[in-house]
Amino acid sequence: MNQQVAPARDGTRLPLSKWEFIALCAFLMSVNALAIDIMLPALQQIGASLGVVDENQRQLVISAYIGGLGLATLFFGPVSDRYGRRWPLIAGLAVYIVAAFASAFVESFALLLALRFVQGVGAASTRVIAVSVIRDTFGGRAMAEVMSLVFMVFMAVPIVAPMLGQVLMLISGWHLIFIAMSLSTLAILAWAAFRLPETLHEEYRRPFTLRSTLEGFRVVLTTRLSICYTLALTAIFGALFGFINSAQQIYQDVYGVSDWFPLLFAAVAGMMAVSSFLNSRLVGRLGMRRLSHGALLGFIAVNGLSFALALVMPLPLWAFTVLYCVAMVQFSWIGANFNSLAMEPLGHVAGTASSVQGFIQTVAAGFIGALIGLAFDGTIVPLAAGYFIASVVALALVLLAERGRLFRQVSPRV
Repeated sequence: MNQQVAPARDGTRLPLSKWEFIALCAFLMSVNALAIDIMLPALQQIGASLGVVDENQRQLVISAYIGGLGLATLFFGPVSDRYGRRWPLIAGLAVYIVAAFASAFVESFALLLALRFVQGVGAASTRVIAVSVIRDTFGGRAMAEVMSLVFMVFMAVPIVAPMLGQVLMLISGWHLIFIAMSLSTLAILAWAAFRLPETLHEEYRRPFTLRSTLEGFRVVLTTRLSICYTLALTAIFGALFGFINSAQQIYQDVYGVSDWFPLLFAAVAGMMAVSSFLNSRLVGRLGMRRLSHGALLGFIAVNGLSFALALVMPLPLWAFTVLYCVAMVQFSWIGANFNSLAMEPLGHVAGTASSVQGFIQTVAAGFIGALIGLAFDGTIVPLAAGYFIASVVALALVLLAERGRLFRQVSPRV
């Protein structure tokens, strides 16, 4: 890879290396993963501390955050298309930091959920603007390569976050998790403020009016290729959120290995990180469609096997871990490429496109994940069923996007 960032759309170059650009975008996106994954070992302790008896309701700490994240994406996209990427990003990070810090001192579960919702609102800026900045700078397979590398770094967070959460609880309880979250995000805010330049150029700025915003939404929602891939990725993310919501209960209640939860969760995330790196190496030669369509078929196959086995027998821990690691390898090849395919036709409205796609993916996937998590019945059957159904729905949407043809190569860029 070249040391310098590829030319932006006006032919200029960004004043930071390609690797720093990728790392910064990855850390911006990792703010969301950190806010979710670092909480997973703490759900039981938070529930006990704040008087939440129903274990399934403790998952609302995750769902409230996802709700705020999803709703606010509709705001940050049009704003960033009008005023640029930098200041909306900085403002959103500031909201996130304040809400996370305040969460450390709450004494009621309802107030914690409200602050988690506000924290998600602030985090929406990172979800929308990181993708917009990448699309401002790259297109086609180059964007998929960068997105894969961003996902690779991004997936390091689920590897370390649950273990970090466990360590922080041992030091000073769950309250310290929120303080650590706010301080680490403050460091990312400083990095972005000093190093990330404005990537939205004047000719692509859109007026921030109701008419302009609705027109941007219309373009995104009526571009068949974009909306179908967005919905397909939403289904896949819904399954992933279901795993995140119920993982702690599965490892604790089904397999009785709660002490090993961070390491087992890290194994799944580690496979996703390795897979993302492989995707970045292969996508330039094979193209986004060949890789992602093949991975989707593999995803369906392994999820179908998991579901069938779960219906007839209790899966041993080793089999559960192997099957879900294999599924997550496929997920990494699906995620970065589907996201790039959805963004490819919409470079002229990148912020709004990222906003609408982020809203659909986060809210709908969060709802799907919450349903899967709340359906937990002491077995892995609900999770396995959710994964299989989501993967079949995703295939149907991809076939609709591609007019019934998989693996077709539209151009050397994609």
